[in-house]
Amino acid sequence: MMNKRVAEMFNGIALMLQVKNENGFKFEIRAYQRAALTVDSLQQDVGEIYAKQGLKGLMDLPGIGVGLAKKIEEFAKTGSMKKYDELKKEYPIDFKTLTAIEGIGPKTAIRLYSELGVKNLDDLKTAVESGSIRKLSGFGVKSEQDMKEGISLMESSKGRITLGEALPEAEGIIKMLLDTGFVEKAIISGSTRRMRETVGDIDILAISNRPEKVMGAFANFNGVSSIIVKGPTKTTVWLDIGIGCDLRVIEPKSFGAALQYFTGSKNHNIKVRTIAIKKGFKLNEYGLFGKNGVLVSSLDEEIIYRRLGMQWMPPEMREDRGEVELARKNMIPELVDYGDILGDLHTHTKETDGMDTIDEMAGAAIKKGLEYFAATNHTKSLKIAKGMSETQFAKFFKKIDALNIELEGIIRILKGAEVDILKDGSLDLDRKTLNSMDCVVGAVHSNTNMSEKEMTDRISKAMDSGLMDILAHPTGRLINEREGYRIDLDRIAECAERNRVALEINSYPKRLDLNDTDIMRASKYKVMFAINTDAHNTDQFSFMRYGVGTARRGWLGKDRILNALPMDKLEKALA
Repeated sequence: MMNKRVAEMFNGIALMLQVKNENGFKFEIRAYQRAALTVDSLQQDVGEIYAKQGLKGLMDLPGIGVGLAKKIEEFAKTGSMKKYDELKKEYPIDFKTLTAIEGIGPKTAIRLYSELGVKNLDDLKTAVESGSIRKLSGFGVKSEQDMKEGISLMESSKGRITLGEALPEAEGIIKMLLDTGFVEKAIISGSTRRMRETVGDIDILAISNRPEKVMGAFANFNGVSSIIVKGPTKTTVWLDIGIGCDLRVIEPKSFGAALQYFTGSKNHNIKVRTIAIKKGFKLNEYGLFGKNGVLVSSLDEEIIYRRLGMQWMPPEMREDRGEVELARKNMIPELVDYGDILGDLHTHTKETDGMDTIDEMAGAAIKKGLEYFAATNHTKSLKIAKGMSETQFAKFFKKIDALNIELEGIIRILKGAEVDILKDGSLDLDRKTLNSMDCVVGAVHSNTNMSEKEMTDRISKAMDSGLMDILAHPTGRLINEREGYRIDLDRIAECAERNRVALEINSYPKRLDLNDTDIMRASKYKVMFAINTDAHNTDQFSFMRYGVGTARRGWLGKDRILNALPMDKLEKALA
């Protein structure tokens, strides 16, 4: 997919224009940022949209006007973007990597470049290790230590991308393979099938009676930057998105066994194979074999597990966390399904940092088949997101009331806010305004370096107010970019249970917060969860599947999901 590269270039242009610090660029910067957000969150390849629909198709996307559409067209045709290349000559800095480190914005990156010659992560690492950062005016030992921790986090995640990047790419490859007419069946396996939050490589299995043709088409896929190994039934390539992809053409008779084997995880497979050996079988990617090498089963995963005395386990559970033991007792829980979600309780509109109007968000939610969604814009303390005051919310809610009358019987829009939990644990709007809302989502956005006790006390005080319905992205982490703030999750879950506050599973691919292990821990308490998209534009409603996948990895059933309730029951739960 072209999406990632185009989004990086648009963001890069916005950052470099910010550095120029000229007032005339303000609108242009915002336009590039919005376009980057649109392209980055698309689940369809922007190059494919252009190929099929031309400039008009691009201009139908939120925030993409004719000028930006032409820049996407330029990249689709030439593989480059003149404006980006020109600015890059002026600022030869890896803004994307450096500004992903906590505490480094575009202006700081420029200063590090002009005073210390820092262009990239390696240069920054050298500057930190030599103690040069602390010597700059306005910096110090703490700034240097924060950068050191940021570098460490980035290096530890090197070579892994988010599920939100990997899954659409894998689906694009599947579509391409099926479109060739040479492939009878193709399935994603590996950690992508298990919906793991980060992916180190993509694994795809296919059935075909013309494997060499399939390998040729795969090697020429427009998202491939280089071919690592090409064979008659297995090819490995390096993708433009920055990871490898293995394609294997499997014999139809072995497909089920291969799917089980290549889905993993490694530890899950070791445990299953150990059980097979104890029962006198041999299990590998070709099948389940009995004594004397007689094939017992290979066509179907479910049959293989059953022959070993186990229930079939959803791929998201296969991490060796006790699922095998449950399967042997026939006690695998019924997990929340992707079709169980009836609404979204955390979204944003143009009034703050969203890209689309409430009318446009409602239209997108209707297309997704939702019964309801909550418009939860930011509150006044979050100035960077144009947070709204009490007066602004009152005005906005009148607009929602009018729209609800117009859409009655089609969808219900809930009035809400993503209200800041301030440093002292108070909420960022007055009680009267919060009481006028259908859904109050509390969130921490500032002063994130507090101790575990201080942060836990802060969040608990907010929940104890009796005004919150949902705790948004409870740890505040950003995958591959920022560690979460420190909290005592048991105390938070206990407080949420006491106050009937749902814990959010934020579906935004860089968040997935709570993550799967935190969900398993918090689910020991009688607390509900809300799987929300945190959508900032209409296309981001499609992020819901990442949150559902994470909930399934945390073994949740739909009975624990607040927004799996129909509207009448949800109203009672929120009340």
